Amino acid sequence: MKEAQPPKLHYVYIVRCANNCLYTGYTKNVEQRIAVHNAGRGGRYTRAHRPVELVASWQFPTKRAAMQVEYAIKQLSRQQKIAIASGAEVPKWSCYQEAALLKG
Repeated sequence: MKEAQPPKLHYVYIVRCANNCLYTGYTKNVEQRIAVHNAGRGGRYTRAHRPVELVASWQFPTKRAAMQVEYAIKQLSRQQKIAIASGAEVPKWSCYQEAALLKG
């Protein structure tokens, strides 16, 4: 009998770069991705603006939902990103019902 595998979760995260800009990304492992960014092997933007600090992350059951939210966040203003990351504003994503907020 095979052991049940834990569900694969997908994450969207926001980090604050050394220059105080906010960077949004997708990953399957937030802690590992932050370490990759800080090691200079992450996205091109974060490579030049290290270190990064996790501001917030959200988990999703499907990659599609996570990618839709990543895109939606990237369309927001800095102030809107700060508001949703702090919990002051509830995101208006169509797939938000699937997400669980995990503050970083």
